[in-house]
Amino acid sequence: MGGEDDQPQPGFDRWVSFRGQGEYLPPTPNYTLNVDGRREKQKGYITDELTDYAVEWMKQQKPAEKPFFIYLSHKAVHANFTPAARHEGKFANKKFVRPATAANTADNYALKPRWLRDQRNSWHGVDFPYHSDLNVDQYYQRYCETLCAVDDSVGRIVAELKKMGVYEDTLILYMGDNGFMFGEHGLIDKRVAYDASIRIPMLMQCPSLFSGGRTVEQAVANIDVGPTIMTAMGLTPPPHMDGLNFLPLARGTSTAWRDNFLYAYYWEKNFPQSPTVFALRGERYKYITYYGLWDLDELYDLQADPGETKNLFYDPAHRKTAQAMEAKLYARMEELGGMAIPLNAPKGGINDKRLRDRGGQTGADFPAPFVVEKPLNQNAK
Repeated sequence: MGGEDDQPQPGFDRWVSFRGQGEYLPPTPNYTLNVDGRREKQKGYITDELTDYAVEWMKQQKPAEKPFFIYLSHKAVHANFTPAARHEGKFANKKFVRPATAANTADNYALKPRWLRDQRNSWHGVDFPYHSDLNVDQYYQRYCETLCAVDDSVGRIVAELKKMGVYEDTLILYMGDNGFMFGEHGLIDKRVAYDASIRIPMLMQCPSLFSGGRTVEQAVANIDVGPTIMTAMGLTPPPHMDGLNFLPLARGTSTAWRDNFLYAYYWEKNFPQSPTVFALRGERYKYITYYGLWDLDELYDLQADPGETKNLFYDPAHRKTAQAMEAKLYARMEELGGMAIPLNAPKGGINDKRLRDRGGQTGADFPAPFVVEKPLNQNAK
């Protein structure tokens, strides 16, 4: 559930869940799942076990009499990555090539915010990941190995749909809940506005609704999932629901669509290295700004620079674009009631340490656009 309560939620007539992030394997003999409000012992590897529950429930359905909806949300691939025994070591001999932006070079940090270089040596940076000596290369290998059981799970669900005779008429939506960095920009984890952090995989199929093989280029967001599923069910999304139905995009038909979307992350004391960030991501340009922080804004041409390596915000040739996107971002924030910053009390540990022998006592240089050679105000008295 992502919280401490795993009780059944309204609207579901079958419920299997766990508290918090759950466990890949039961940590104690009496560790339990919540099954329809009852405590049931977790028997084995959680990805396989959740799939067992899902397939068992599917076998009981009679789709010719009543349609069904199943939401199968795996713990995988949440850290700490733990592969199923059958996948352990599968990619141990596969070489992981770190992103070019992982290197601590002057070129990589040219016109980049100070906080970004400082975060290298933090809980969410490659120089001190999770305050440990974690090998990011091996970490990525275990991530891939852990994901293999999710692949198996999808295969089992698809196989059961085919047995039921409803595969061609079933909308299958496969997606992650957040991006994840394995060295991009010197970071790990998520939270920040770079594409490696905010973009997620999304695959969709329903042969009776649309043909396959199409890549949707428009900016689809997770808020669009609910309206899309409801429309596929023949329901009308309620007016208070955010998001848009993207079935027309899947079909390749013309439809009015957004030209950008808003991204927001609010600073957490538990993870003080990541600032409050607001970003507007369009199909071509992305604008990023920070709140409560004396640092650089960012503008990227995602078509020419998908890795977000060259900050164009201070380039005179892109000044009008930067100003226009900045204005659009604040207008969008005003429209959505986002001009007030929430304050949340910290929960859990405060991950605020840096490693001394990797420059832990010094910060990044001050941004060049903010540094001048002589006084600017000649009228101070």
